[in-house]
Amino acid sequence: MADEPKIRPDEPFAGPPEEEEAAATMGFLDHLDELRRRVFYVVAFIAIAFIVCWGFADVIYGFLAKPVAEALRASRLAQVRTSAPLPSLSDLPDGAQVTYVFGAGVAIDGLTVPPGTAVPARIARDAQGKRRLETAQTLVIQQRVVPEGFALPSAELLAAAPDPLGQLVVHTVQGAFNLYIKVAFYAAIFFSIPFALYQLYAFVAPGLYRHERAYVYPVLVLGTGFFLLGAAFGYYIAFPQACLFLLGTAKDFQPMIEVNEYFDLIITIVLGLGIVFELPTVVFVLARLGLVTAGFLLRIWRLAVMIILVLAAIISPTSDIPNMMIFAVPMLALYFLSVGIAYVFGRPREADASAPAAETGEELRSVG
Repeated sequence: MADEPKIRPDEPFAGPPEEEEAAATMGFLDHLDELRRRVFYVVAFIAIAFIVCWGFADVIYGFLAKPVAEALRASRLAQVRTSAPLPSLSDLPDGAQVTYVFGAGVAIDGLTVPPGTAVPARIARDAQGKRRLETAQTLVIQQRVVPEGFALPSAELLAAAPDPLGQLVVHTVQGAFNLYIKVAFYAAIFFSIPFALYQLYAFVAPGLYRHERAYVYPVLVLGTGFFLLGAAFGYYIAFPQACLFLLGTAKDFQPMIEVNEYFDLIITIVLGLGIVFELPTVVFVLARLGLVTAGFLLRIWRLAVMIILVLAAIISPTSDIPNMMIFAVPMLALYFLSVGIAYVFGRPREADASAPAAETGEELRSVG
């Protein structure tokens, strides 16, 4: 009993003697070297992710450009409602005679067909028995002869062609290249966030108590989930509504949206809402540490509402009240959700102070 180490209740238990000795001998330069190693891992991961994302930069950009492309098309087209849905090409029988109208971006053997060119066509089947559209008579387009029975572009091919009503513009020769560089870089950072959070945890874990390490996984799950929820809300709800409003005010003009400006705007909104949606995660951590309580959050709710409205006005790309409320209402809901989280998971600060002593006693008993 005389040889047992005496540990004060307020003294953190560092672990086995060899780990404690290793931690004691780890100096300031060793910490810097460990930090440098973790940062190198993150940078290397981002570099690898950038190379991968560069191969899919056009696909990622197409996904990010979809909201404004749909809003542009809706603003440039006169919407005509019908009493019943229009039938599709598959509803017509074999041999039906139709008039085929070429869209944009179609070339036949190097011959560019002007958009809007109408030709007689019929529905037939090829040698494999698949339905197709073919010319019903010999055509002459720009001094070139298109024979009868020539297979016309399918609906899938036309759907893949660029839609002139929903295209954005570039002002410089290198504009598209610079855009894809930015798209790949931001996508690489986005996909590297979980790995970077793990490296941050690995760096600070040796200085945490056991009960503090137990908070890491809930925080990672909550943080990632709420960030993705905020980014999805910005992409699917907030930003499309803002686009429709802004383009609606420009109905007397021809909008020409520059791709780099648009990309900066949507990244700001999506990432901004993703960060704002981290409020419940931050409150969870502070409540577990005893730094905030549900009562405190309820007492300052008026100040919180004012800050949320100001923040919504900054994030919103428009200055009108309806669009600002699209951003503000979810943030208000998140605040009061955070009040509930603080009420359920919060605990007095004294409990954290006694936790290391309790863990120390349990480990000493297991040693004895």
